[in-house]
Amino acid sequence: MSLILIESVMQWLAIITGTVLAISLVALGRGNRAIRFLADVTAPEARTDATVSVIVAARNEAETIAPALRSLLAQEYPALEIIVVNDRSTDATGSILAQIQREHPTLKVVTITTLPPGWLGKNHAHWVGAQAAQGDFLLFTDADIVMHPSVVRRAVAFAVTEGLDHVAVGPDVQMPGVWLTAFFGTFTMCFSMFVRPWRARDPKSRVFVGIGAFNLVRRVAYDRAGTHAVICLRPDDDMKLGKIIKCSGGRQELVAGRGLLAVTWYRSLWELIKGLEKNVFAGMDYSLTLAIAGPLTLFVLFGWPWVALLLTTGWVWQLNLLNGLLGLALYADNSLRHGVKWWHVPLFPATIGLFAFIVWNATLRTLITGGITWRGTYYPLADLKANRV
Repeated sequence: MSLILIESVMQWLAIITGTVLAISLVALGRGNRAIRFLADVTAPEARTDATVSVIVAARNEAETIAPALRSLLAQEYPALEIIVVNDRSTDATGSILAQIQREHPTLKVVTITTLPPGWLGKNHAHWVGAQAAQGDFLLFTDADIVMHPSVVRRAVAFAVTEGLDHVAVGPDVQMPGVWLTAFFGTFTMCFSMFVRPWRARDPKSRVFVGIGAFNLVRRVAYDRAGTHAVICLRPDDDMKLGKIIKCSGGRQELVAGRGLLAVTWYRSLWELIKGLEKNVFAGMDYSLTLAIAGPLTLFVLFGWPWVALLLTTGWVWQLNLLNGLLGLALYADNSLRHGVKWWHVPLFPATIGLFAFIVWNATLRTLITGGITWRGTYYPLADLKANRV
């Protein structure tokens, strides 16, 4: 390739990258600001007589389930049913649940001892819990989410006031250490760019959303969508629950739960890498093309401008510097609202590399092993791919 051609390619790459970054900065900034906060969207006096069943899937959650469950038991909502599905736990989860149940006899505990074929454990646990539930609304949540006492009341009032069938609430995510926090900012930015969650509330849009920490669904909409039986083998069950609700005519919206619910996502880089192995490839609908092209596109947008500073001069160098700064601005604008601090921003190019590694690692391991292992259970890739939603 001639030097002139290389220079031309680098010039056009800088121009195209800058254009995409500028458009993304505006679009993502507007979109994120369109997402409402649960703390703001309902008046404290808002009331409804709808009954709510909270369904918690728990497998080996001895470290987190007690504070999470006590925060549910402290909810201000009067017509509340709490169901914990103990899914084949081998640690102290069962004994902790028994102790809390002695203190709070209204707590319902359903114990699963075997997993039937054709199900992921968590999806089956949620389905079992839903079958035992009596509420007008079903709240699917995880066993490590700590909620403010007003969360359920606010979310139900919001759903009733806005005429929604599905309310997804994003929690505050607590990540120990600089690198994990910086990476979470990158993860949320990529999620927003790929999903555009603010568009989920538009009935005409094909965009859908779901959050495992808090998916509040009307029972009639859940049944109409086909229940978890439709997504029985989806590792990305939270998002796909949102999809089947939306596709069956349900109205949904994502709101931010800042200050009202929290979770510690992962505690180390190794735990982060291993934890995302189970659902990253599924989140891309098992598309090898997307798994390869997605991280490469992120590198071109956010990593290449910094590399290009070593290879270019003149106005192209200046444009690449501007592109690098635009990328940092995009990261900062999106991530500072998620607990990321200003001193994490310079780490953004490196966390893009970590994100690419996580995607490719999850994809390769899934392909090489022919499936995924989740909470000690192996699921063949052929079975997972067959559950297309």
